[in-house]
Amino acid sequence: MKRSAAILVFAIVSQAGAAYAQDAASMQDAASRTELIEQAEQAKAEALKPARAGKAEEYVARISDVFLSGQMHWHAFWQNAYSGGGFTVGAGYQRYVSSYNMIDFRGSITPSGYKRLETEFLAPGLFKRRGTLSVIGGWREATAVNFFGLGQNTQQQSLTNYGFTQPYLHARLEVFPTRKLFVVRGNFELSQWNQGSGSGSSPSVETVYTPATLPGLGASPVYIHTQGMFGFDSRPARGYTRRGGFYGVTVHDYADTDKLYGFNQVDYEAIQHFPILREAWVLAFHAFAQTTYDKGGQTIPFFMMPSFSGGSDLRAFDSWRLRDLNSLLLQGEWRATVNRFVEMALFYDAGKVAARLSDLTLDGMKTDFGIGFRFHGPITTPLRIELAKGNEGFVLNFSASQVF
Repeated sequence: MKRSAAILVFAIVSQAGAAYAQDAASMQDAASRTELIEQAEQAKAEALKPARAGKAEEYVARISDVFLSGQMHWHAFWQNAYSGGGFTVGAGYQRYVSSYNMIDFRGSITPSGYKRLETEFLAPGLFKRRGTLSVIGGWREATAVNFFGLGQNTQQQSLTNYGFTQPYLHARLEVFPTRKLFVVRGNFELSQWNQGSGSGSSPSVETVYTPATLPGLGASPVYIHTQGMFGFDSRPARGYTRRGGFYGVTVHDYADTDKLYGFNQVDYEAIQHFPILREAWVLAFHAFAQTTYDKGGQTIPFFMMPSFSGGSDLRAFDSWRLRDLNSLLLQGEWRATVNRFVEMALFYDAGKVAARLSDLTLDGMKTDFGIGFRFHGPITTPLRIELAKGNEGFVLNFSASQVF
């Protein structure tokens, strides 16, 4: 019995020792494998290089920067010196001077000789990103601005033209005090309007009118122009949006340093977009009224009076077709998405000008309708093409901005 018990104890101890030895060997093998894996990962990390975009990806990224994000230093600049100048070519160069602030040098020219040169300093992150400051200094020239006379009932055959040059220094501060909806804006501008002869195919304005028959003919007033705006803006972006609206009032003071051509002006504007079918369709409406008031008998020059400029208001009429002391514009559009970057629109415009505010009614308005296509990004509209029909014929418009 004793010998059998000893043999049993020996067998148990031998098995336990063998199991321990096997476990130790397994642990050693696992440690060796872990060490090998770590060494391989270290070697791989030392050999890693940043991923490089292919040629196609680089081209797409550059196009996106130009049209959507605006991060390119060199950029296109399509803004005309003055509405009605025709096809515009231009370029700009922008540089960031801090994390948010930037400076932009730009210029444009048209075949008819309209020129624009300016420099802008932009600070969009003021007051904890509630405010934006813009300071612009520049000079522009328009060579053949349309003038058909004053009033609602002028005729196409009465067309004359005039020119002007204008150096200007402009500062604008816009603030959203609560970050959303409520917005206030203050503007200050010092400029000189030098009105002169036109160089278009129609007669120059001074060959048809005199200073006695046309207020401000040949004038060169120096204006200290201040304005204040308050309103509510729920649009995601101003350059392109499919929902939200804007409702605001802007008060202008044009102080002539010679106290000859000073006046006040009040603008009223309402914009609303109604999305339908998850924004596949949009009903968009716009109302805009301008009213002017003289200053103690001073004269309001004809070239400073409210007027409709063509491509963004009464789209089937020539630029500056209607002009007088007060104006009213009503617009409606039905917009439909074609694809991610294109939309189609059917539109209707109605406009009126009047010497007296009481005559600014819905009777006798000039109207037009038409169809258009817009090529857009998430927040901008770099190209808008529209065909409009009114009682004076068809007009094909090209623009580098949203209509409203």
